[in-house]
Amino acid sequence: MIRESIVSGQFYPNSFDELDKQIKESFTSKFGPGKLPDDKRTKNIMGVISPHAGYTFSGPGTAWSFKEIAETKFPDLFILLGLSHTGFNSCVTSQDFKTPFGLVKTDKEFIVSLTKNSELEEDDEAHNQEHSIEVQIPFLQFASKDKLKELKIAPIIVSYDMDYKKIANDIMKTIGNRTVCVITSSDFTHYGTNYGYTPFSSDIKENMYKLDKEAIDFITRMDAKGFLDYTDEKEATICGKHPIAVGIELCKLLGAKQGKLLKYYTSGDILNDYSSTVGYGSIVFD
Repeated sequence: MIRESIVSGQFYPNSFDELDKQIKESFTSKFGPGKLPDDKRTKNIMGVISPHAGYTFSGPGTAWSFKEIAETKFPDLFILLGLSHTGFNSCVTSQDFKTPFGLVKTDKEFIVSLTKNSELEEDDEAHNQEHSIEVQIPFLQFASKDKLKELKIAPIIVSYDMDYKKIANDIMKTIGNRTVCVITSSDFTHYGTNYGYTPFSSDIKENMYKLDKEAIDFITRMDAKGFLDYTDEKEATICGKHPIAVGIELCKLLGAKQGKLLKYYTSGDILNDYSSTVGYGSIVFD
């Protein structure tokens, strides 16, 4: 089974050349790392958090995370943790993902084992309606250009219906002797009346940065419970808070000692308009 792209032509270009061009420009953007990834794979990271909006806005932030991925030792498996914007429960899919760059295969053996080791079930429809994992795939293909034949993924939607520690432990049990890298897909605060979230009406940029930086501090300390408690206390509109909690726990189980913020900015910084704005954070765990 193949999962066709649902947001190419909207979130990112639907032609190979235009997509390649936009991703390269994301790396060299003033909000991006400023250069393309190095050729050598010398790093050893456990995972990243990466945003998932349209590339015009979040592409430079995503580039920070995938520069780390392009420069780390290539793993047997990339575990992608996304959310369901349409309200589906936590689930997996074994469908291969198609983008303008081509097909990325899922690790079907891993996914079958995970459904046996956990309460996660396969739900293709949930994944077919969700963009948070899809928008990571072209960047992953770009960062894996030297290893495309070896590239395998496990796409997992994480919702509010399951305990984050249990999901992380069940994934860890299933990993076995594979080497893995965890890609967690999430934007940060969504501010504005159209998001139903206006806890402040002045100094919006400064308050957005403060609100998200405090959340990010819990993440870089790898404190998943503290992070979730903070988002509840602030009624924060961090869409991928549940995948983030699982990502933190899983990276800890994989041996990560810390998280490091690579880049934070908002869509307001790009548009110079903060009346309706979304925060983007790129974080690496090593």
